[in-house]
Amino acid sequence: QVQLVESGGGWVQPGGSLRLSCAASGFTFSSYTMRWYRQAPEKERELVASISSIGAGRSYADSVKGRFTISRDNVKNTVYLQMNNLKPEDTAVYYCNARISMGYWGQGIQVTVSS
Repeated sequence: QVQLVESGGGWVQPGGSLRLSCAASGFTFSSYTMRWYRQAPEKERELVASISSIGAGRSYADSVKGRFTISRDNVKNTVYLQMNNLKPEDTAVYYCNARISMGYWGQGIQVTVSS
C-alpha cells in the first residue's frame, strides 16, 4: 500500500539543473525521515541526501554537498531533490526511500548528465 513515485528526471548538460519529486502515499508521511539514493551502472547504491520528518534536519553525501538540496512538503506528501551544477558523475538512477520499519522504495528515475 505504501507508494513512492519519482518524477522530474531526464537528460541535462553538465552545469545544468534538475528537480526530482517523490510523491508519497499509504503512510503518515510527516512522521518519517525521507531519503534519496542513487545507483550508477555497475556501482553500489549510494545515499545522496536525507531529511527528517519535520524537515529541519538535513544531510548530504560529500559528493553532492553544496550542489543538491533536499526538501519536503508535508501537506503535499512530497519530498524533493533540487540538483544544481550537475556533473557527469551524477548520472544514475535516483530512488526515493522512506525510513519505515522495513524500508520502502520508489521505482527509480534516470538522471543523465552528458555533453
